[in-house]
Amino acid sequence: MTGTLYTADHRVFQLPPLLSWQVVHTGTVPCDSFSVSFAYQGEMAPVLRMAAGFTAEHNGQTVLRAIVDEYTVDLDGAGLTAAVRGRGYAARLLDNESRPVTYKSATLGEILRNHAEPYGVSCEEAADIRASSVYTVPAGTSQWKAVENFCQTYGGFSPRFSREGRLLAGPEKEGRTIAVGAGDPLLSCTLREDHYGVLTEALVIDKTRNQSFSVKNQEMIQKGGQCRRVVYTPGQSSWAAMRYTGEYQIQRSKEDAWSAEITLPGSFLAFPGDRAALSLERMGLSGTFRVASAENRFDIRNGATAALTLKPL
Repeated sequence: MTGTLYTADHRVFQLPPLLSWQVVHTGTVPCDSFSVSFAYQGEMAPVLRMAAGFTAEHNGQTVLRAIVDEYTVDLDGAGLTAAVRGRGYAARLLDNESRPVTYKSATLGEILRNHAEPYGVSCEEAADIRASSVYTVPAGTSQWKAVENFCQTYGGFSPRFSREGRLLAGPEKEGRTIAVGAGDPLLSCTLREDHYGVLTEALVIDKTRNQSFSVKNQEMIQKGGQCRRVVYTPGQSSWAAMRYTGEYQIQRSKEDAWSAEITLPGSFLAFPGDRAALSLERMGLSGTFRVASAENRFDIRNGATAALTLKPL
């Protein structure tokens, strides 16, 4: 992998050969992130002070565009080295707070024009959706949450970022599928199931009209769980909207209940949205799963590895 820095005063600097690197792809929040290290030379100082953007390329393809958060210079037994770290373009929306605003009949295009484009975020894909009721962005809400909440409430999907740093404000499209079986060079495999925080009931209350709607998670109730959340909605919410809000809260609480992580030799074997077809009978893992995140690492001593976090489709 190679790395390029872009400075705030529009200079481009090709980094020397990387001693180590880590690139994490999520496509959403928490952000994509990166960390790279390389041999340091004094003439790099003005570039590092002004570094604002970073691009990573692998085999001639862009695998990440990101912002630079920090750099360090270290002198130790290994010599003089520097490291640069940062996050994907979702950080531009996470780091900026929205003014409180209420929309009467907003479209996704209007939301993007007000909450994404002013922060240097370009949109590659935008679904044709419109708010069916009043949409409120409360005080203290990040620009990311302003966009994400709209997409989830009226489109039923979460926005994501491409590896090139462009916003994908539409339903996720199925990527390619990789197959992993007992004969593949699997370095590690971990299966995890955690019921902590999984809701058994979401009680949605419209305080203005003094109405409530309860949605229950029977699967978790049968497992002996007991975890209720009370959610207050803006006034004049429809029954459909209240039911959706309750179902959404339960689905979100289940997202981290089950996951598997597999580590393989190599780099950038899969990205979020891709599929992994597993046939690992010894672990009891068989079937096709969604790649939720991918962590790619390299250092001179251990070589390159790719850790894929998998979740149910």
